[in-house]
Amino acid sequence: MFGQLATDEVLLNEKTLWTGGPGSSGYRYGNYPESEIESRRANLERVRETINQQGSMDPGAVASLLGQPKVGYGSYQSFGKLRMQFDGVDGAVGYERSLDLEQALATVSYEANGTTFTREYLASEPDGVIALRISADKPGQVSVTTTFDRNASTSAALDKQGLAQAAITTSADGGIAVDGALADNGLRYHADTRIDAAGGDVTEVPDGIRVTGADSVTLFWSGGTDYELSYPDYRTGESADALRARIQSRVDAAAAKGYDAVRADHVADYRELFDRVTLDLDATPLTTHTDDALAAYRGQGGADRALETLYYQFGRYLLISSSREGSLPANLQGVWNNRNNPPWSADYHTNINLQMNYWPALSSNLAETTKPYLAYVADLARAGADSARNVFGHDGWMVMNETTPFGFTGLFDWSTAFWFPEANAWTAQAFWWEYLYGGDEEFLREQAWPVLKGAADFWVDYLSEDPRDGSLVANPSYSPEHGPFTAGAAMSQQIATEAFDTVLAAASILGKDAEVADVAAARAQIDDGLHIGDDGLLREWKADGVAGEAQHRHSSHLYALFPGRANSPTATPQLAKAAEASLNDRGDGGTGWSMACKVNFWAHLLDGDHAHRMLRNMISNSTYPNLWDVHPPFQIDGNFGATSGVNEMLVQNEADSVAVLPAGASSPGCTTTGASSPSASP
Repeated sequence: MFGQLATDEVLLNEKTLWTGGPGSSGYRYGNYPESEIESRRANLERVRETINQQGSMDPGAVASLLGQPKVGYGSYQSFGKLRMQFDGVDGAVGYERSLDLEQALATVSYEANGTTFTREYLASEPDGVIALRISADKPGQVSVTTTFDRNASTSAALDKQGLAQAAITTSADGGIAVDGALADNGLRYHADTRIDAAGGDVTEVPDGIRVTGADSVTLFWSGGTDYELSYPDYRTGESADALRARIQSRVDAAAAKGYDAVRADHVADYRELFDRVTLDLDATPLTTHTDDALAAYRGQGGADRALETLYYQFGRYLLISSSREGSLPANLQGVWNNRNNPPWSADYHTNINLQMNYWPALSSNLAETTKPYLAYVADLARAGADSARNVFGHDGWMVMNETTPFGFTGLFDWSTAFWFPEANAWTAQAFWWEYLYGGDEEFLREQAWPVLKGAADFWVDYLSEDPRDGSLVANPSYSPEHGPFTAGAAMSQQIATEAFDTVLAAASILGKDAEVADVAAARAQIDDGLHIGDDGLLREWKADGVAGEAQHRHSSHLYALFPGRANSPTATPQLAKAAEASLNDRGDGGTGWSMACKVNFWAHLLDGDHAHRMLRNMISNSTYPNLWDVHPPFQIDGNFGATSGVNEMLVQNEADSVAVLPAGASSPGCTTTGASSPSASP
């Protein structure tokens, strides 16, 4: 919501509204055409042989042999917007726009012509609606015209894919209905707006409703599609009428319940999550607007502590508000999107960004927010099993660098961002952390084990013997998103090693040791990706002398430091020292998410001063006035990564202990040992 006086807009989003996928022309989940499988596997062997003989291979050359154009990939779509034209705002004074993080309520207030007007906005998880109450402190003063704008793209080609076919109908009782199907994939969508006026007159206008002379006006909106997270069809199978009835029932129920009750249930539901963690940095209460506080921020003093606290809790608010059970996980923009062609399709990048969205979930005591993520990864595993057979002829499951709500687990051809088989093991690791925090053995057996074991099975097949030393390495292997293709890049090896360790630990708990003999054998032979180079840095590539970019935004070879746990100052001090040297080599700059990542790295190097310096850099140099993270453009993982970084400065989970205040300026703090699992409560 923008809170403009005369003409306001409420942007509408629902994460399942996506082009591409099943129903779009030529979609095959990123898999190779059947006619190319044999030649593509021959190309893979050619790549492996070239790397073994020459040591490396140019990304463009690899992409030409193994990549393919994206077909039916699609893009996240805006659901349009509600436009509101207000009367009686001339000469307005005392304007204020606010977001209450403790209640998840946005408010606009101002005085015009002796009347104080208030608009209150909320998005309710319990009732499945967006609601807006427009009120005045004098009767009969609210006059507003509300219309639906489908927010069509300015590109004619993109417009044909989006909401261009929307049919908008209005009703005399204050309803606006939007009905249609996306042109490229046939995905059905429906949205309803219910406008209730207390007093005054209600009339229909083109694409909307006009209310005049009311005491207050309440709007309820809900939207949805016939999408279902279920490979391979990704459809509920319901008719257009059934979809329409499902959405209408939400709005009707909310309207019958009334705004006050919807508001109360929304606040109670939200606060049950948000109120679990408080952060007290002995701050001075903010007395200025947030954008002024941001401009004045230097990372020192009580007012800056207040902004840091706000920024931390804003990340928790964003996660609660963009990742709830029954929906898709938070994407590159969480859920907030105003375009039909958003940056990077507002998709799921699995070489760090999607995972980073969930770094603060468990450590911020928000385990409920991981449910969409776990459900999504479980479905990827089903789609990825077919891709693993298609692309490699392997067991297990795979997913590469970028994916969608439609099980895109195969390949495309962007040379520096198309190859990342580690994504399966990294995303699967979320199931292990869920178990560690909750201790639910039934969850580990029924939900986590198939995903974890499938990822490990893939790596048993994918690894090959390194002619240099006989160890098992990934070939080809790539360190996002720079340098050449090699064999045994550090990130590949560290993630695969972690995948094996996790499955062996889970098998021991579940009594499945006999099922993982091949995993145990591979674990005994794998190169763990933790090597110190002649320059004292942690090697990003197995061999010394491979050229990378010193200031590159990715620090992939530090995975074992965080979010992994195989490299730490207490357990592996020499490796930690090399990681610190590598981090200094990368520098303190980077994109928003990159700086957020470094907050976590420095926290795990037990350097609270440097961790805070990175947080300060983020807030000062990579934060919009509304506190969204700047990639640029907006990318939400930076917000989530920063919240995680604050958690990691205060409480850390190690392999067999919980460290309290570990990232001190001069000491590692105190460690509580003997815990059977990491604590979920900071």
